[in-house]
Amino acid sequence: MNPQFLLWLTGAMAIFIGGATASRAYIASNNILVLILALCLYCVGNLMMVRLMREGGLGLAISASAIAQLVVVNIVAFIVFGERLSLPQLAGVGLGIVAMALMLFPTEGGA
Repeated sequence: MNPQFLLWLTGAMAIFIGGATASRAYIASNNILVLILALCLYCVGNLMMVRLMREGGLGLAISASAIAQLVVVNIVAFIVFGERLSLPQLAGVGLGIVAMALMLFPTEGGA
């Protein structure tokens, strides 16, 4: 996997996680400015995804993004908001991690 792809993926994930955290904070505070911040972060994250789709293809970019968000959002939900997952839900997150590792493994295929 191209290091530049991974760097852009990391940046997009950080922005999406910021948006998700702001969305959750909006639920707690009901402050419209927090909602506007969340929407702006989601827009920037989606614009970054366009570049990832060009480099890695639609399937890889969206799948890698979804799994990375799955893992990181659950970490943020646990640490910041005190949310807990059940054992089957934790198993699902674990399978997502395995799927991500398999998708980023170098292969002969390409976009």
